[in-house]
Amino acid sequence: MLNRGLGLAYGVMAVAIAGAFVLAPSVALAEEEATGGDHRHHQGGDEHAHHAHMMDQKGYTRTEHRYQVPDVVLTNQDDQAVSLRERLAEPKPVLLNFIFTTCTTICPVLSASFAQTQAALGEEAKDVRMISISIDPQHDTPAKLRDYARRFHAGPGWEFLTGNLNDVIAVLKAFDAYRGDKMNHIPLTLLLATPEGPWVRMEGFASAGELVQEYKRQAAATSESPGPS
Repeated sequence: MLNRGLGLAYGVMAVAIAGAFVLAPSVALAEEEATGGDHRHHQGGDEHAHHAHMMDQKGYTRTEHRYQVPDVVLTNQDDQAVSLRERLAEPKPVLLNFIFTTCTTICPVLSASFAQTQAALGEEAKDVRMISISIDPQHDTPAKLRDYARRFHAGPGWEFLTGNLNDVIAVLKAFDAYRGDKMNHIPLTLLLATPEGPWVRMEGFASAGELVQEYKRQAAATSESPGPS
């Protein structure tokens, strides 16, 4: 079902941020941050035309799925080895997306939405993990990811991962996000409330307000679920 124009409906938070965390500010912030990036990969050709065309998409499609996370070891922005399967099995909710640091269209919008979501959650942000996986690991070294994290003012709990190309492709395929080439990748955000799942798949551009709403909806549903008998 296509979600359009969803706002926050959570008391004081709605008053404080409903007007601030919509897609337009995400695009504005993304454009500002992207100017500091490396544009060499997007000059002198039409390879980015398909990517840019996706910016016309409005809203997002929400579905639920169960994915088998591959047993791969990736590397974070601090050059530390990370078992993806173990990381996603940790008890905290997780928001996950796929980016690459030289992208100037889709990825800055997704990253700006993550940055705004972290800000919107305030103290609650410490209870939510964010993971951004590079789909261009041959270029995106830990140092590149550290710089990218600084550009988007990533706070604690937001981790950027790179690694072996084959491992990254395995992850993309596991989440039905592999499209053969980084210039064909889709705007996608995934939310996992508990390790038992399911994953909420948001294909398209979800604003920070919508991400917060999805997170709170899933958190509320989890807390209301009966425990094991």
